[in-house]
Amino acid sequence: MQQNINIKNKRARFEYELLDTYIAGLVLSGTEIKSIRLGKASIAESFCEFNERGELFVINMQIDEYSHGSHYNHKPKAARKLLLNKKELRKLHKEVKTSGLTIVPLNVFINDRGLAKIKVALARGKKLYDKREHIKDRDNKRQLDRIKKSFNN
Repeated sequence: MQQNINIKNKRARFEYELLDTYIAGLVLSGTEIKSIRLGKASIAESFCEFNERGELFVINMQIDEYSHGSHYNHKPKAARKLLLNKKELRKLHKEVKTSGLTIVPLNVFINDRGLAKIKVALARGKKLYDKREHIKDRDNKRQLDRIKKSFNN
């Protein structure tokens, strides 16, 4: 009965060079988790930032309103708190402040216990020539696979 929910940020790997990944918990209300379980969420334009108390929040994460919710429904683009260990939070905060790196969400999923988790990465923005190189490598790999497939048949 449990379906596999995996909401991805496909642009993140293209736009950023991923350095380190973390799995964080999400603080959600009742209607938010119900919408995520239905797959009605998007992290395409979202990013993470720290507030003045050193807490990590995901910004611009779109969770559609729950269809069977009443007037207690949640806001679709509210900032949502991420749950990480203090040691991980301090390390991320130091890296973001000193190195100018950013924290991007990669995917949202439901774990075995039914809890919503988000995979975030410490990332550095790619330059235009890096993106072109990535596209060229991807096209070359695709052509190689086609040639191998035709050769094997």
